[in-house]
Amino acid sequence: MGLGFLVFPELCPVCGRLLVKGERHICLGCLSDLPYSFFWNWRNNPAEFLLNELLPVEQAASLMLYRSESNWKSTVHQFKYYGNKGLGKFLSIMLAQKLLESGWSDKLDLVVPVPLHWYKEWTRGFNQAGVVAKVIAEKLNLPYEPYLITRKRFTFTQTKKDKEHRKKSVASAFTVKEKYSKLLSGKRVLLVDDVLTTGATASSCGKALLDFGALSISVVTLAFVE
Repeated sequence: MGLGFLVFPELCPVCGRLLVKGERHICLGCLSDLPYSFFWNWRNNPAEFLLNELLPVEQAASLMLYRSESNWKSTVHQFKYYGNKGLGKFLSIMLAQKLLESGWSDKLDLVVPVPLHWYKEWTRGFNQAGVVAKVIAEKLNLPYEPYLITRKRFTFTQTKKDKEHRKKSVASAFTVKEKYSKLLSGKRVLLVDDVLTTGATASSCGKALLDFGALSISVVTLAFVE
């Protein structure tokens, strides 16, 4: 007699509690305490202020706030480093809904993820920014262009670098493929990443998009590091 498929219990990535029937990816108790940023309804918010020091942006938002000691940091780690794409999509749907309710889709023409170097994407198995961007594009009914920006060179992880080192590391690291330049011309672009820390990566990507004819850049991420 066969054993069939083993079903492993799912734990809440925030508190570690076993999820029960009716809970998906995050327990209801933790969801009720999700540290929303509310940036989608807040002009000149901290994300916009941070990015505008590096590159003019139309608008910027993140789903949630977290600090290094916050338990919510584990949600991004589970998604980004441990391949929990279901959790990533769950958070992305929440972010997309906030953007939709706030009328963001009326100010945008297409959605572009921050690219990974091909080697990082191959070893990780996916681009986490692409997962978030695809969900947002579907919910906002906007074109999704995952290959528009390319990373010209490999950069090591930015996690433990300060602001100046991050800026130097990703400076001129991105470009737009020539065959996409006509598609980009005059478009209002939504650039998507998983986490906004110093803004160095987003500003480098945004500069490449503007250099190739984008009309404006907006930025969204799942998390904003305070």
